Amino acid sequence: MHPHRQGRRKALPLSLTNAIPALCPLKPFLRTYRPELVDTFRLSVPIIIAQLGVVLMGVTDNLFVGRLLGAVPLGAAGLATSLSFLMSSVGVGGLSVVAALVAQANSQDNAPLINRLFRAGLWASVLMSVVLGGLSVILAFYFDLFGQSPDVTRLARDFMLILSASVLPLLVFVATRQLCDGLRKPRVAMLITLSALLLNALFNYVFITGVGPFPAWGLMGSAAATLLSRVYMAVAMLVYVYWQPSFKPYLLAEFAKLPVRAEINQILRLGIPGGLTFFFEVATFSLAVVIVGWLGDDRLAAHQIAINMASVTYMMATGISSAAAIRVGAAIGFSDVDGALRAGVAAFALSLSLMTLAAALFLTANDWLVSLYIRDNPDVMRIAASLVIIAGFFQLSDGVQVVALGSLRGMADVNVPTLMSLVSYWVIALPLSYVLAFPLGLDAIGVWIGLLTGLTVAAALLTTRFFRRIRRLRQAAISTLTA
Repeated sequence: MHPHRQGRRKALPLSLTNAIPALCPLKPFLRTYRPELVDTFRLSVPIIIAQLGVVLMGVTDNLFVGRLLGAVPLGAAGLATSLSFLMSSVGVGGLSVVAALVAQANSQDNAPLINRLFRAGLWASVLMSVVLGGLSVILAFYFDLFGQSPDVTRLARDFMLILSASVLPLLVFVATRQLCDGLRKPRVAMLITLSALLLNALFNYVFITGVGPFPAWGLMGSAAATLLSRVYMAVAMLVYVYWQPSFKPYLLAEFAKLPVRAEINQILRLGIPGGLTFFFEVATFSLAVVIVGWLGDDRLAAHQIAINMASVTYMMATGISSAAAIRVGAAIGFSDVDGALRAGVAAFALSLSLMTLAAALFLTANDWLVSLYIRDNPDVMRIAASLVIIAGFFQLSDGVQVVALGSLRGMADVNVPTLMSLVSYWVIALPLSYVLAFPLGLDAIGVWIGLLTGLTVAAALLTTRFFRRIRRLRQAAISTLTA
């Protein structure tokens, strides 16, 4: 029996309202959803750890840079990392649709299609990396447009040029991981990511300070550490997939002759809107870095510390979102609307639980968390501690909106969510951040209040969209049965 069908002891209530945990008695909810929660949790944990690896490399870089080099290099590294990830976010978000497509094909026992999707994902990753890496290089040469201080501009430009070269291995790793995630084999990506984080930490120390025969490269050594770590991740992931016997049925020699142009087009058609949705959110936070940089180097360093923490919890929520996309996609492959709803609701419940814990940590241990990054600059520490408190408040909105996106991606619904994200982040969050920070004089705190508002609007719009789509699918199924 397929995992998403396990444990169905009760029929799902027809009312969507009854499906929302906050409005259900706890015991009936747990009785109905326990199998769904367990399955989503088991699938999510390895994906969360793998997702965290993408952002934790930036966190590791900033920890070493902040401790070893000081506030100005920390601000420069944070700005360059944010803008580089902004460029690659279209590819990272766009390729995530492959796992949902693989899950649908797997639910239909279609091995040739899984092979085509895998190879098409690799081709799409190469195409995207050429475009996005090139744009990252161009952006680095026009860093003066961001209006940062001369020292930050100079350091960030060189840092970003090195990171641009790492877009290709990053996207190849993400594309290969989609096969594993779609087939519900996410543990290897988790292990590769953990080992890459250890390598990244080692490379940071060696290349920044200069150990043995290695010269002290300072800030550029941190960028080189990320590049080498991402190359390792891509190579290790490919080696595992082609070496592991469980993948052999999907990598048969006769499948290699099958054309993949249609699958490449499908991935780009569905993935680019999905990638743009991810881009709009990442761009909002990246441009918020620029706005905060206009307020001064101390604000920029403080913002980078707080945004690093928020990025960690966000990537944890994206792991649950990816699990939602896989499980919803598998249910849709079986034409099981109730299963899709249960998978989505379970993901919402898990994400809310996780982000509630994160919010509690941010609100109660903000000073200690900031001290992990920097200790010798009281002004930066004070500002960062206040920003971490606001980050605590937007944890719930962030967790809800990203799970709603994943659930909609599992239903191949990408165009309208992209527009919703555009409105939430670029029409509401960014303009409000600027107005609160400058005309109203709320400084960096105003920027973060604007971000909180945009995330909350996105969460409301996308969640409503998910439940409405489920209702329409159910009505269509009922109409088909009664016709």
